[in-house]
Amino acid sequence: AARCFPLGRALLRVRGAEVAPFLQGLLTNDVTRLAGGDAAAPRALYAHALNVQGRCLCDVILYRLHRSAEEEPHVLLECDGSALGAALQHLRRHKLRRKVEVAPCPELAAWAVLPGARPPGEGPGEGLVLAPDPRAALMGWRLVLPEEADPLGVVAGGRLGDVRDYHRHRYKQGIPEGVQDLPPGVALPLESNLAYMNGISFTKGCYIGQELTARTHHMGVIRKRLLPIQFSAPLPSGSIPEGAEILTESGKSAGKFRAGDDELGIALLRLAHINEPLYLNVPGGKVKLTATIPEWWPKTAGK
Repeated sequence: AARCFPLGRALLRVRGAEVAPFLQGLLTNDVTRLAGGDAAAPRALYAHALNVQGRCLCDVILYRLHRSAEEEPHVLLECDGSALGAALQHLRRHKLRRKVEVAPCPELAAWAVLPGARPPGEGPGEGLVLAPDPRAALMGWRLVLPEEADPLGVVAGGRLGDVRDYHRHRYKQGIPEGVQDLPPGVALPLESNLAYMNGISFTKGCYIGQELTARTHHMGVIRKRLLPIQFSAPLPSGSIPEGAEILTESGKSAGKFRAGDDELGIALLRLAHINEPLYLNVPGGKVKLTATIPEWWPKTAGK
């Protein structure tokens, strides 16, 4: 049975005649694909908002609510709940005289639905979104409902899941999400596998933070990437400080820990060291960990 996970992610409404050009200059992906509203347009789109130095401000999933090109463009923007204020400020700062309305939507809630088979049901509700997760097929579906609505009224035969299981699924697959995995002002989009997760266009034209990202892409050299890791033993909750150093057997820095739960986690690692024995210093000693190249990556990746 499909499981529905409450995400605690925030939603923003962006609506108006100039939604496409407005978001096009702020996000890494080609928003015109989503905002057009024709039959071939995707219902959901993944992207990052970057600062002027080309580092991640927040990761977002965009949802198209308008059903045709004749309707007024109407998009929902999903982001980490703790990044809502920063995302809203970023959008409003660059709104200028654009014909768009930007407002938070506390009356809506985002859900993840796993596994990847299409959830049955066509539940009612204004503004309902049920769309494949745009990052990777193994991430299942995304569902947006009114806050008080029951997702099991949409996903027939489904059941509610523990959000920890959703995050463990992400860690196992190496899929980053939110400010802990993608620290604002620190994370770089290509090191964060944005290109592998359908989150960037290299042909769309200018946007904030594009210069460094485009230069890195055209140089073709990315020495560090976010990878799934597995510890030799479950770690006590909250025992690892944010950004803790991961070391090789000889004590050389191999990368930084980002987030995890029990024996699973995600870390930014130098690709040159991923086949070596790796260790993380924790209270009481050091714990061995192993890193893997996810199967969903392009076959030429990580070589």
